[in-house]
Amino acid sequence: MGIAITEARAKSILTRTTGFLKSVCSHSLQPYRGCSFGNALCGVGCYVQHNRHLTRGEPWGSFLEARTNAAEVYRSQFPREQRWGRRARQSFSVFMSSSTDPFLPQERRFRISQGVLETMLECPPDRLILQTHTHRVVDALDLIAALGRVCDLRVHISIESDLDRLPSLPAPASSVDRRFEAAERLTRAGVRTVITVAPLLPMRDPCAFFQRVARCADAVVIDHFIGGDGSPDGWRSRRTALPAAMAEIDPESTALAYRDRMVEVACRIMPGRVGVSIDGFAGRLLPE
Repeated sequence: MGIAITEARAKSILTRTTGFLKSVCSHSLQPYRGCSFGNALCGVGCYVQHNRHLTRGEPWGSFLEARTNAAEVYRSQFPREQRWGRRARQSFSVFMSSSTDPFLPQERRFRISQGVLETMLECPPDRLILQTHTHRVVDALDLIAALGRVCDLRVHISIESDLDRLPSLPAPASSVDRRFEAAERLTRAGVRTVITVAPLLPMRDPCAFFQRVARCADAVVIDHFIGGDGSPDGWRSRRTALPAAMAEIDPESTALAYRDRMVEVACRIMPGRVGVSIDGFAGRLLPE
């Protein structure tokens, strides 16, 4: 499937969070509308495809809109939204991004995320979480490291499994090895790095996987599509091809008890460094 790429000027770039993200950050920021990873593995179960306001009736993965003035709009919104965040949520904190990846291949052309991050050096949030599915985050490594010196910063790299492929599903946007390598580079640069196993997919060797996580990241967050996709019993994800592909590898992986088993393994290997579901995304880790 091809992807239609357009440019647009946004009226607003900082959105006050509701629902799932409300306890994580005061605001979300989307440098793009749509996601060119929509046709990759992470796009199969992506909950954003069910957001009709965002998709506007277009198939997920078929469009990408670059918000070319995102940095300019962030700067203009910063004073008001910083005041609101600190008053209403005790801090002005930004999750970038919940509906698109900030480090898409097209970022090298448009540099939208780059521009926003550069502006944040001058107008930093109190806390910034960068969420990505790709090794391309290291393209901005120097800038991210600099931001870590002016605000509370975490980079979340999603690695859902130790498997690169699930039956009948597309390849990931970035291989497991390349994402682990990116995490290692970020950690060596002094950037607080978290591996988000979200949504949790079947594991071939959970012990080896979490040992690898322990070596290259500060913490891990484990989430399942049940609850994690924001719908009762994961019904949004059940409408996609993801659960059937998971069951073909391990039928137990589609149940919430599978997440709990993986949490137990992770806690044995990484005591005090494991988060679960929304608490984990918010930085609240299980005790040792």
